[in-house]
Amino acid sequence: MKIDKKLIKELVDHLDELNLTELEYQEGQTKIKVSKSTRAIEQIKSSAVISGNKAVLNKDDDTDGIRIKSPIIGTAYLAPEPGAKKFVKVGDKIKKGQTIMIVEAMKTMNHVPSTSDGEVKKILVNDGQPVEFGQPLIILK
Repeated sequence: MKIDKKLIKELVDHLDELNLTELEYQEGQTKIKVSKSTRAIEQIKSSAVISGNKAVLNKDDDTDGIRIKSPIIGTAYLAPEPGAKKFVKVGDKIKKGQTIMIVEAMKTMNHVPSTSDGEVKKILVNDGQPVEFGQPLIILK
């Protein structure tokens, strides 16, 4: 089988252009999957502390609480438009169904509702950050 480098290059360009982390293409029996996962590696590195010769994950209160996860892949926005008031901030009491942020996917703004009542303990994503399906967005107390 001959590898079509031009096609692979186009798919990689589409990852950046469409702000995706993974893309799969199939034509007949040929199937190509391209992905970039450096962000996941960076997140793992940033949550590790070197202790002697061993890496130990930070254990803090971020593990406790209700995690609200992204229902789709896209770009997270913490406010309805640039410069506007954020949907939620740390310390806010929120109700089930309340919009906590927007995830844009394919030029469609998808409101992400809270899955339960609680108080915002931590916001895990930054405005304009790409997010994956199932990635935790915020932690509630």
